[in-house]
Amino acid sequence: MTNPVVHWEIGTKDSKRLSEFYSQLFGWKISADNPQHYHMVESGGGGGGINGGFFQLEKDQPSYVTVYVQVDDLQATLDRVASLGGKTIVPPTPIPHVGAIALFQDPEGHFIGLFKS
Repeated sequence: MTNPVVHWEIGTKDSKRLSEFYSQLFGWKISADNPQHYHMVESGGGGGGINGGFFQLEKDQPSYVTVYVQVDDLQATLDRVASLGGKTIVPPTPIPHVGAIALFQDPEGHFIGLFKS
């Protein structure tokens, strides 16, 4: 597979509450020691699953669930998204010591993340 799903994310109004919910429900290990109130989630990545995170939203942002797909070139992928009827939501954005991300919206309105290490 050339472009695997490598991360999932839930955008939430209350990342602390949601972290407690999923930690108790599934036993996930969740670390809130990250910038911008981002809670990293270890959901069994070593057992064949992928890890993810909870992103603390601003009041006016809608909640969401998305996946991140690994790509070689964020901007080239966003250009292809546009040519296929989607649109860029978040342009290529560096994440220090990790890589870079971008978000797009598909023709039906779903948010999908892109990741480049």
